[in-house]
Amino acid sequence: MSGFVGTFVLLLVQALNYAIFARVILSWVDQPGAWQVTRIIRDITEPILGPLRRVIPMMGMMDFTPIAAILLLQVIEGLVRQAVGR
Repeated sequence: MSGFVGTFVLLLVQALNYAIFARVILSWVDQPGAWQVTRIIRDITEPILGPLRRVIPMMGMMDFTPIAAILLLQVIEGLVRQAVGR
């Protein structure tokens, strides 16, 4: 894997981690999703969280898909770092 592609993937993974974390925080503050920033973050993270939500059931009112997504992104980051040699 080339240096540019590896760096790009690592930055993308980091940005997605921050977006998922922001979505969790915003879900506590802006529950109905009325703010524009909440809708933007939701649009960015839904392609990752949506498929996981179909596999991981909710436990009561708790949605554990953000935790699973962050763990999955960390595995991807580790694999990319190993491939790039960082």
